[in-house]
Amino acid sequence: MGASGRLLRAVIMGAPGSGKGTVSSRITQHFELKHLSSGDLLRQNMLQGTEIGVLAKTFIDQGKLIPDDVMTRLALHELKNLTQCSWLLDGFPRTLPQAEALDRAYQIDTVINLNVPFEVIKQRLTARWIHPASGRVYNIEFNPPKTVGKDDLTGEPLIQREDDKPETVIKRLKAYEAQTQPVLQYYQKKGVLETFSGTETNKIWPDVYSFLQTKVPETTQKASVTP
Repeated sequence: MGASGRLLRAVIMGAPGSGKGTVSSRITQHFELKHLSSGDLLRQNMLQGTEIGVLAKTFIDQGKLIPDDVMTRLALHELKNLTQCSWLLDGFPRTLPQAEALDRAYQIDTVINLNVPFEVIKQRLTARWIHPASGRVYNIEFNPPKTVGKDDLTGEPLIQREDDKPETVIKRLKAYEAQTQPVLQYYQKKGVLETFSGTETNKIWPDVYSFLQTKVPETTQKASVTP
């Protein structure tokens, strides 16, 4: 089906730190489709105090995962407003029951899977160190301290937030893998899974871009120049 065909129903998948956010925003910059992030949708509903937002908040406040049926209701309800556009789902479906429920409502054409090596992601996600007293933030990859583990100005020791510690990061990545493996296999079986592998977003992006050029119209230059 070429770019001129029917509306595209797409999903993007990738672990935390895989560059999924960057790739998603580039996709929406270059192509005529709506990006629907389940995280943004959730925050929006919680802020507005919608029925489903209130429900979701009760789970989050208890430190629990939001159940499949709640996430599914949230996403499908929003997709009802987007029947006239091509869309890219991000963060949903995250589990097999969510994928199956989505399938009952829409036929998914393509699933873009960003496959970045575990070690690379781990390095990315554990690169942040903080000087607690001043709030200065260092990144081992982009702006490392002059002396390893010490603040540039005071020489005081740097610390890592709980979220940035290797053991936390590994736990998150393992949880993501366990949850999404069945989803990836499900889409693989359906023949709609497209996996893009690499260690750098800028090297993965051109492949995603040329792939989508065959699927969905690009945004007109005119539109992207308008302030």
